[in-house]
Amino acid sequence: MIDMRIFQRILVFSPAILLIVAAPGFSQPAQTKPARAEAHPLDAGMQAKIEALLARMTLEEKLGQLNQPSGSGRNELKEEHKALARKGLVGSFLNVVGAERTRQAQEMAVKESRLGIPMLFGLDVIHGFRTTFPIPLAAASTWDADAVKRAARIAAVEATAAGINWTFAPMVDIARDPRWGRIAEGAGEDPYLGAIMAAAQVRGFQGKDLSANEALLACAKHFAAYGGAEAGRDYNTVDVSERTLREIYLPPFKAAVEAGVGSLMSSFNEIGGVPSTASRWLMTDVLRQEWNSDGFVVSDWTAIAELQPHGVAASRAEAGMLALQAGVDMDMVSGIYLNDLAAMVREKKLSEETVNQAVRRVLLAKFKLGLFDNPYRHADPAREQAVFLQKQYVDFAREFAQKAVILLKNENNLLPLNKNVKTLAVLGPLADDKASPLGPWHCEGRPENVVTVLQGLRNKVSPQTKILYAKGCAIDSDSTAGFAEAKRLAQQADVVILVVGENEHMSGEAASRSTLDLPGVQEQFVRAIHETGKPIVMVLLNGRPLVLSWATEHVPAIVETWFLGIQHGNAVADVLFGDANPSGKLPVTFPRSVGQAPIYYNYKNTGRPVTEYKFTSKYLDVPNTPLYPFGYGLSYTTFAYSNLRLSADKIKMNDSLRVSAEVKNAGKVKGDEVVQLYIQDEVASVTRPVKELKAFRRITLNAGETKTVEFVLQPEQLAFYNLAMKRVVEPGMFKIFVGTNSAEVSEARFEVVE
Repeated sequence: MIDMRIFQRILVFSPAILLIVAAPGFSQPAQTKPARAEAHPLDAGMQAKIEALLARMTLEEKLGQLNQPSGSGRNELKEEHKALARKGLVGSFLNVVGAERTRQAQEMAVKESRLGIPMLFGLDVIHGFRTTFPIPLAAASTWDADAVKRAARIAAVEATAAGINWTFAPMVDIARDPRWGRIAEGAGEDPYLGAIMAAAQVRGFQGKDLSANEALLACAKHFAAYGGAEAGRDYNTVDVSERTLREIYLPPFKAAVEAGVGSLMSSFNEIGGVPSTASRWLMTDVLRQEWNSDGFVVSDWTAIAELQPHGVAASRAEAGMLALQAGVDMDMVSGIYLNDLAAMVREKKLSEETVNQAVRRVLLAKFKLGLFDNPYRHADPAREQAVFLQKQYVDFAREFAQKAVILLKNENNLLPLNKNVKTLAVLGPLADDKASPLGPWHCEGRPENVVTVLQGLRNKVSPQTKILYAKGCAIDSDSTAGFAEAKRLAQQADVVILVVGENEHMSGEAASRSTLDLPGVQEQFVRAIHETGKPIVMVLLNGRPLVLSWATEHVPAIVETWFLGIQHGNAVADVLFGDANPSGKLPVTFPRSVGQAPIYYNYKNTGRPVTEYKFTSKYLDVPNTPLYPFGYGLSYTTFAYSNLRLSADKIKMNDSLRVSAEVKNAGKVKGDEVVQLYIQDEVASVTRPVKELKAFRRITLNAGETKTVEFVLQPEQLAFYNLAMKRVVEPGMFKIFVGTNSAEVSEARFEVVE
């Protein structure tokens, strides 16, 4: 329960939403016996069916609905899992895949269990199912919510054809430290961009009607602040203020809830001394009571059992009670709810109503998915064979990947290359790697469907072009034995394309790194090829920002491609040869040195902002500024900004403000630009960031064309949490920044008055 001496209900900026916030400090409430969460309006008929079914269930059957074992892909279920399904003691399976396999399992639950309650089948469908798209960090680099939504829709169509009705996506964790491997799975460092991408993915996965055959229940994860792990080390402690939690880490989750996300996943980390999986403040007070979510919460893999090593539970049963009372409805893999909590209920240590409320939320999701009407709607082998890798999906994968490519450097317009180039040397350990472009969490994506960079280049150049290829070195080896052969080929070429970076195992879960350098001897390899004096295009495959200080100084062209999925090589070739004009923008900051991490554009000034004076907040050996700033990305054309105008120089606190600017394509080729708008509240009752992204628009301009881009800033976009943790707009001066990235902007000012 909430300690009313510390917490109070206060009205947020939008009068329609009620918050429970700390005043004046952030304190997690004690883990005591919960009251029943606030009821949410449901379809009366659906609610009646849920209550009628609940009344017929035994305690064990109820706990079974909260139990999620893991299967083994397309293989036969274990006998123990079959037995549980036939007894109605499995609410969902994860990692059971395929129309035939899921149908067999579903029949056990529906036809052989006492009550015939259908099961959910969950899987990590992160960036495609069979048709693999760019990883989420690359998807965010497109700054194109419609494209992100479409990719999620295609993933849903393919996954549901394979019997899957629930995805453990989107991952909406904000990540400011590139050492954290799971930065690859999210939208980067900014809460606004993250919120836009979160909502787009939810709508793409779930569609307009959850009961449709191609609807895939989404799961926003990891709730919450998992991306703030200390030292960038996975599963590590997170220690943030409530202000930082609400302003940076929670907005994408709230956006997902507002988009109708059907479930959320608790995070492994603790916040303020309370593991998220045991935090009633997060799962009930914020999620259910503030945000009015009726989605259910699943733990992450064994996260409930991990409350014991966290040191907040002395036994499995105690861990289970803490999680269930907090509001975690489903136990992934631990088996604690099923095996340990019935005794706690019978001993009156755990309220059966707490169990009932979790079951209600799980059953509600199943009713919304239409599983009680047709348990086998996602188990059609004929449909499964028909939908994978359709031409329209593969074509879109290529188009989407093109938009994700970011041109970081293009000295003397080395790019785009001429298709009639006489000799091209394609070098590097990732040039012909068919596995790495799939990236981490590539679901059922297969290397045989991947177009490598080398293949893509061969598809692109003229028949007269000679392509020379050498691997040069390995990603994970110290051997330089291949350098000599690679240098020999480079010396024969007109242009060298170096394909370097990380392999697919070096980012994602449990893939934190203490350095951000190119792994292995790759930087030595780049330097060795540079010694040939040949023009070099460095193509990067990676799942996180890397330290590229030497390359930025010495290599004339650098292209960030991330992991782009099955059409990686074709998309890269399209960009390198100018059939696609690069338009991606960084969703994360690239540091000059790992010592700058965590690094992000929306930092706060100190009392001693950096100057030439020694005693200011700076490093002795590198500038504070990033190597490449948030929002950065070049094009084969240039965009000129002018005539930044505001509709007023003074507005009242409840007024909106129109902001417009003219953007001209000042070059000779058609191109896309992402126009970005940032604000700064100059003086406030609490410190504010130097810049905050509040809007952006992706536009297409023909050569010489000028467009006026207009934004309308609403009062909510100027609001923040004040000293009393109330969301308000305060009077005072604001700056508006509009430009091509967070560093290169035009500036104007206006005043908010009472």
